[in-house]
Amino acid sequence: MNLRSLPCLLVMAALLGGCAATKPGNLLGRPAEPVYTRETFQADEKHSRLVDAPVAEACEAARRALLSQGYVVSRAETRLVQGAKRFQPEGEVHVEISFHIVCAGEGERTATMFVSAQQDRYVLKKTSTAASVGVSAIGSISVPVGSSEDSLVKVASETIPAGVFYDRFFALVQQLLKVKSEGG
Repeated sequence: MNLRSLPCLLVMAALLGGCAATKPGNLLGRPAEPVYTRETFQADEKHSRLVDAPVAEACEAARRALLSQGYVVSRAETRLVQGAKRFQPEGEVHVEISFHIVCAGEGERTATMFVSAQQDRYVLKKTSTAASVGVSAIGSISVPVGSSEDSLVKVASETIPAGVFYDRFFALVQQLLKVKSEGG
């Protein structure tokens, strides 16, 4: 190694060390605001609705709403429904939306539906396989073997916050309940 390049290498190592010590999204050095401080616990009805139906009918309407939109229902009980649907919006990007629905009785003919949907985002990660070969005069060299593996890696996960998204779901559930009450 050339001694003239040593100071340059030391500066680069210090810069990289400083970048590693900084938390992601906090490049100005300020402490990051914890996510829970943005949790408002307001009494809006984005994630819940009161429906004129017994608990079992409310959850059945939720199950049918998911099925009618292509969701795969993984769990359906009197008071609980879970389902998911997968999308591929871009070539190497995959998205999964999963629903968790709880139906709670508010009387004999009334129920509250609590709905939360989560969106998980995955990207395709390609991993090349290489082998190291030790050569006594040179040292070790890495030689690509020529095979690669593809795997989906989760890069983001969040509860869907959009009220309009839930409004559309609840409107479909109400429509299905109305059809059932009319005998259809």
